[in-house]
Amino acid sequence: MVSTDRLLAFAAMSFLLIVVPGPSVLFVVGRALAQGRRAALTTVLGNTLGAYVLVVAVALGVGAVVERSVVVFTALKLVGAAYLVYLGVKAIRQRGALQASFTGEGPGRGSLRTLWDGFVVGVANPKTIVFFAAVLPQFVDPGRGHVALQMLLLGLVFNVVAIVSDSTWGLIAATARGWFVSSPRRLAMVGGAGGVAMIGLGVSVAVTGRKD
Repeated sequence: MVSTDRLLAFAAMSFLLIVVPGPSVLFVVGRALAQGRRAALTTVLGNTLGAYVLVVAVALGVGAVVERSVVVFTALKLVGAAYLVYLGVKAIRQRGALQASFTGEGPGRGSLRTLWDGFVVGVANPKTIVFFAAVLPQFVDPGRGHVALQMLLLGLVFNVVAIVSDSTWGLIAATARGWFVSSPRRLAMVGGAGGVAMIGLGVSVAVTGRKD
């Protein structure tokens, strides 16, 4: 299986990638500000599941196709970007309902739906796709055999680091959100800001990335 030095080196590289806010982190922060701690942590779980789907895809050889095909890469990136913009517009339109969600007067957002939203963002994250397709295979030792299992283990290490980092971002954002709870106007501002952030993130994902 993977040697300890390779695991540690991969964990360090994963941390450097994850700690810098990208699509997943910004999405978690937006959810924390708009809906609170529980939604943020549920989103983190969804992101993690989505990221691990990418690990499985790389282990099965799909990652190489995505990395080499501009069409496949661009299509997946644009789908993720469009979904972020959709969620951002929806958050802005529903910003006035935030106060009701705190008092229990409005319809709650199901945990499964929140989990699914996070999953979609996680599985369509272009930064993670490129990292898994181009970097993860470099830490595999073919001489030890079980290459696919090595990739799955390395991907698990990545996701553990991501859970810790993204959860920290989400909890910090959710704590700051408490200041807004007492004022419906502040809450509307939070919802609107979170929506604008998601839209901006979607646009950013759509226009950045590979140029080849």
